[in-house]
Amino acid sequence: MNVVDLNCDIGEGFGPYRIGNDAELMNFVTSVNIACGFHGGDPRIMRETVQLALEKNIGIGAHPGLPDLNGFGRREMNISPQEAYDLVIYQIGALDGFVRSEGGKLQHVKPHGALYNMAAKNGAIAKAIAEAVYKIEPELILFGLSGSELIGAGQKIGLRTGREVFADRTYCEDGSLTPRSEANSLIHDAAEAVKQVTRMVTEGTVKSIQGVDIEIKAETICLHGDGHQAVFFAKRVVEGLTLAGINLKSAGHFL
Repeated sequence: MNVVDLNCDIGEGFGPYRIGNDAELMNFVTSVNIACGFHGGDPRIMRETVQLALEKNIGIGAHPGLPDLNGFGRREMNISPQEAYDLVIYQIGALDGFVRSEGGKLQHVKPHGALYNMAAKNGAIAKAIAEAVYKIEPELILFGLSGSELIGAGQKIGLRTGREVFADRTYCEDGSLTPRSEANSLIHDAAEAVKQVTRMVTEGTVKSIQGVDIEIKAETICLHGDGHQAVFFAKRVVEGLTLAGINLKSAGHFL
């Protein structure tokens, strides 16, 4: 039987504002990536989101991003590997403090937005992030784009890795995600998302926007929690995966 983790990005509000419906999304996913204050989130939201995740008994991950609240961490910055290392250490430490104080244990780390995309292609940034994660806790799982530099860096340093695929994003033929600046970067039809993600898990392939099938390894599936259809998508994806005989478990239980 195929086994896969289903994760989503949550806790991305700030102050009185929340993005998406975190509590409802947690009824469907097996792991969550919690914003650590740089691109979204703040101390209160971090604490409350950690508490919710522990109540739901799902895997908790740190979701460090670039220091860019206005751009939601999706605008690339010209940072050095040392700066990448420092900001990842800082953010993991912040979230881990809340997780430990509530009696939990951090499961994984997944970079956010532009930092994620930079680490997918830039070997030096990927190495810095992997080193930051390893030095904090070698048992943590590093989530990264399937086939990316980040996955390779994590494996090289000795981390467990979660090769991530996306239910609601399209792919280029080099295996990268279609840039959000392009009109066809997002999948808005739930049935299409279910079809794509089921094929990635069961067949190890995905059709690129160029119409070419590419090989891909799916160990954890991302659903974005900030979309207005996020809960509906999550429900449909879970139903589709279950119907296909795919077992959902948090990454820490099988990676």
